[in-house]
Amino acid sequence: MTPISVTALPGLPEVRPGDDLAALIAEAAERLAVRLGDDDIVAVAHKVVSKAEGQVRRLSQISPTAATSALAAAHGKDPRHLQAVLDEAAEVLRADRGRIICRTRHGFVCANAGVDASNAGGDDLVVLLPKDPDASARALRAGLVRLVGARPAVVITDSFGRAWRMGQAEVAIGCAGLAVLDDWRGRRDGDGRSLAATHIAIADEVASAADLVRGKDSREPAVRIGGLRRHVTVEDGPGVAALVRRREDDLFG
Repeated sequence: MTPISVTALPGLPEVRPGDDLAALIAEAAERLAVRLGDDDIVAVAHKVVSKAEGQVRRLSQISPTAATSALAAAHGKDPRHLQAVLDEAAEVLRADRGRIICRTRHGFVCANAGVDASNAGGDDLVVLLPKDPDASARALRAGLVRLVGARPAVVITDSFGRAWRMGQAEVAIGCAGLAVLDDWRGRRDGDGRSLAATHIAIADEVASAADLVRGKDSREPAVRIGGLRRHVTVEDGPGVAALVRRREDDLFG
């Protein structure tokens, strides 16, 4: 197996709407003397993508409905924040003990429809998910091609809880240039047994690896991953849409 290297790219400033995120990442890599190549993957925390795209709301400009205010009071939530959540949610699946589990318009099942106030850039701000994270990944990849002359894969990440386990783990919500799934079904394991269910979520594992080298308080939203050449593709591919489980197969949502 080829060794894998995972390197956080430091020094990104607070990202604002309209900023050229590809340029900021290319500059950070250059400062660290890291040359981004065709075989690399750049994993980027979604918040800087959302900020650059203007997917940010100011709480002081949100007027919650009476129904939202009542739901917020029942669950100990800021009604303005909750209104932003409900505006982003395609469906509220569960509201219990202060947790609001939603299905987003992207098909993701997650807490608060991905709306988050941490690292938002101000006390009055909340960050939303990108409108189309796969399109964001494709655009960011195209920007890196233009700036560094190479075509690394791009994975946009976010922290999700898991139905069966405590804590959060980073997962892919957008992707370009990566084979997001490695299908071992029908192949043989080390004992020669035919595998029936092994379908490895490569994009999610890349996202989790990236999160291990950056802190939540270190302003290192971009990470370069090397050594996974076999999963990097010239074509942008179907993106994270290929990872979203079909409603009829979802036992929890």
